Amino acid sequence: MPSSDPVQRFTDIVEAIDRIEQFTDGLDANTFAANDQVTFAVKYALMIISEATAKPGEIASETRPDIPWCEIRRLGNRPRHDCDTVDLARVRLLVERDPPPLKAACQDALLALSRNRSWSG
Repeated sequence: MPSSDPVQRFTDIVEAIDRIEQFTDGLDANTFAANDQVTFAVKYALMIISEATAKPGEIASETRPDIPWCEIRRLGNRPRHDCDTVDLARVRLLVERDPPPLKAACQDALLALSRNRSWSG
């Protein structure tokens, strides 16, 4: 059964973003779109991010209300349900623009949760 543990879910998001960064490092838009392995891996990582944002529930919004968690949850719908209509140019724009603030937010949340656990433990 998938874990609802927010620490695990925020960690999953950070790790998926790390992989997206590794997969796309040095690729321009054309090279990205032409590489089936990279685009498949990035779409899969986006689905992981989407699913992981749904698990922590309100903790995500409480920890970082500035992040559009609901929109991120919906992010995986297109690759999951309409994989043949995913616009790779939009995916590329998304992975250039959106992961850094999300990664920072998840790292902040992990730090806050770590402090809360050590305080209560």
